[in-house]
Amino acid sequence: MGELREMSVTVDPSEIAKFEAMSAEWWDPHGKFKPLHMMNPVRLDYITRQVAGEYGRDLSAPRPFEGLRIVDIGCGGGLLCEPMARLGAEVVGVDAAERNIPVAQLHAEQSGLEIDYRHTTAEALAQAGELFDVVLNMEVVEHVADPLAYLTACRQLLKPGGLHLCSTINRNAKSFAMAIVGAEWVMRWLPKGTHEWSKFITPDELCELMRKAGLDPVDRKGYVFNPVSWSWSISDRDLSVNYVTAAINPEPAA
Repeated sequence: MGELREMSVTVDPSEIAKFEAMSAEWWDPHGKFKPLHMMNPVRLDYITRQVAGEYGRDLSAPRPFEGLRIVDIGCGGGLLCEPMARLGAEVVGVDAAERNIPVAQLHAEQSGLEIDYRHTTAEALAQAGELFDVVLNMEVVEHVADPLAYLTACRQLLKPGGLHLCSTINRNAKSFAMAIVGAEWVMRWLPKGTHEWSKFITPDELCELMRKAGLDPVDRKGYVFNPVSWSWSISDRDLSVNYVTAAINPEPAA
């Protein structure tokens, strides 16, 4: 971890330690990552529709993302990498938590998928000159030490015209009640202390950060949990707790 910390000013060692402690449970739908397993279908729906729309792909085709290079920053155990690979994309999954990588590699191997998993950071990839058509940045920005520097590195990873998809948690009284009191204290879906409310970012703040990083925000939607049906859905208007954004890396001026 010493070398990794030197790569990036945005890596927060205390945040990495939280997820390393839970690494073995990534693929347990009833374990500590139950909220992500529950949310994953709506996350995938948004991601695949945005990618297909941006690159003119037909999602009914066998491998609609063939020829696209996608990186998932903070990939964890590979919950998003694997479906992207099945859709035909060349997928790189990176995580600053070293213990997540062998978990992801083993599951991909067992699933018959070729995914390039690496213990590294967005900044290190950018410094190496790596470029992608799509950057997935899901539930990470609220855990980094310097969100602007992190988002700038994500933008540097995008080809001109590339797509940046970023989800996080709003900062308000409702998000404290739902994401911390509800998810961590009452339901115990996540260990206490997984999230810090002060690090949550409002949609307007995130859009401003993305603009400062050189990205052009083009869409944002909310993820809404229904406690009656015990399911998630996408909302055009309710961004009060979990939400997702799409942004483009502008083409250089001619």
